[in-house]
Amino acid sequence: MNNESTGSETLIQAGDIPAPARGVHAAPFAPRAALVTGASRGLGAALARELARNGAQVVLVARERAPLEAVAAEINAQGGVAHALAADIGDKGQTYAIAGAAAALVGPIDLLIHNASTLGRTPLPILLDTECEDLGRVLEVNVVGPFRLTKVVAGAMALRRRGVVVHISSDAAVSAYPRWGAYGVSKAALDHLSRTWAAELEGTGVSFYAVDPGEMNTRMHAEAIPEADPNTLADPADVARRIVALVARAGDLPSGARVEAARLPEAP
Repeated sequence: MNNESTGSETLIQAGDIPAPARGVHAAPFAPRAALVTGASRGLGAALARELARNGAQVVLVARERAPLEAVAAEINAQGGVAHALAADIGDKGQTYAIAGAAAALVGPIDLLIHNASTLGRTPLPILLDTECEDLGRVLEVNVVGPFRLTKVVAGAMALRRRGVVVHISSDAAVSAYPRWGAYGVSKAALDHLSRTWAAELEGTGVSFYAVDPGEMNTRMHAEAIPEADPNTLADPADVARRIVALVARAGDLPSGARVEAARLPEAP
């Protein structure tokens, strides 16, 4: 898949993020309490590790308890603060429980990263062979779940006039690929959801971003494209460093922007 963007969204590319002029840039955003979904492996786990290294208390959410708790234990063993919440972001009945438990563990959430997602059935089918139920599940996890959780968390962020919400997107959101229909549709909707949140909460102190992480060496990528050479794929840890650096510069970037991780600088 190629990383390219079409449409009217704000796309941040190389050279579009200059160093702020002295004396006019916003103070770095240092999250104190972060909630990361899909955090049991891959990019989500890497984001949790990087955030903890930067001083945030992190709540990790994923469906599989054992790998999730292993990541949290690793972070805690290295001096960070991490808590594991086994939950399904695609289950409406768990939304308030996730938000409430996270706040009870680490305090008011000021960074929410929507990383959890599903491809749907694999091998990926063409749309004519995609069951309605499979499409529905992809949309529940990749779009509706993030909407519900943001709805619960972002209001409190706005009241405190402090917060960042990151939606992990994909180049499949802007380019149509055979067999990626359900996933691509869900990520396109997630991108627009991010822009709409930004428009509606403008001026509240809450920023929203959609980030295309690029093709990474993850289990999800292997399930989608098993023939891909892992050596040609990005390391999730590298992508996580770039996303955390983006969060730190949230005040310097327009809320609602869509960015490509490969074009972002790492934290110094």
